[in-house]
Amino acid sequence: MTDSSTSTATAPSTAPDRTPRRVRHDLRFRQLTVKTVQRVTPHLVRITLTGADLAGFTSPGFDDHAKIFFPDAATGQLTLPTAGPDGPVWPASGRPTMRDYTPRRHDAAAGTLEIDFALHDAGPATQWAEQAKPGDTLGVGGPRGSFIVPTEFDWHLLVGDDTALPAISRRLAELPAGARVVVLAEVDSEADEIAFDTQAALTLQWVHRRGAAPGTSAVLVDALKAATLPAGDFHAWVGCESAIAKALRAHLVGERGANPKWTRASGYWRRGAQATHDSHDE
Repeated sequence: MTDSSTSTATAPSTAPDRTPRRVRHDLRFRQLTVKTVQRVTPHLVRITLTGADLAGFTSPGFDDHAKIFFPDAATGQLTLPTAGPDGPVWPASGRPTMRDYTPRRHDAAAGTLEIDFALHDAGPATQWAEQAKPGDTLGVGGPRGSFIVPTEFDWHLLVGDDTALPAISRRLAELPAGARVVVLAEVDSEADEIAFDTQAALTLQWVHRRGAAPGTSAVLVDALKAATLPAGDFHAWVGCESAIAKALRAHLVGERGANPKWTRASGYWRRGAQATHDSHDE
């Protein structure tokens, strides 16, 4: 005779853990030296940095952001803060020009750090990158933290413009062999396309704005709306001009059934503004 009041043990769940994880890092500011300068495409310059201050640098998240500090354009002097208990402490001389960039590749053994500069306008970052040469100095702060996204999804979606190429490159490099991934990447023309190193099963679509000013064209949104996407649970990552990133996320969540918790959209820059970084996540 069976006692109907006896509960049956629940089998352990076999569902993969898809919970993102945040990691904090000690705040440090580093003065580094330009080792090499490579013009990868007409609109992309890769700067390789080196120096003793690079010891201890860490960047485990594929879309991490480090603060890049530029020397004074007139004097060539580089001003860096010190790390205080509540954040950066600035000297009396003031703050330098600074922007957020994704570390493209850090090689601890070689003591190098690669930063890709998308040449969008005539702002201070573009001016510095176009004139950079070995021996020049640059400041790097952070990253302050990392957002670690699991890889255990049925497939992955990466959407972005030129400014997102370093993060897309890193994610493709870290995805396990055979992982299914769809990439939509906006650049000006075929001359701006780059090669990606990955063992994932990659479906890549380049989207060209054909001379339109960055951030003014709907080609990336149109490409996503027209794309045939795989079935299954997916993680979506978006990085581009802020208004476009917001529109892409709205389409994914509203029209494509993307799980808002698995959809990360960032405005890496905002047309008409400087030094902005917007998050459109819920």
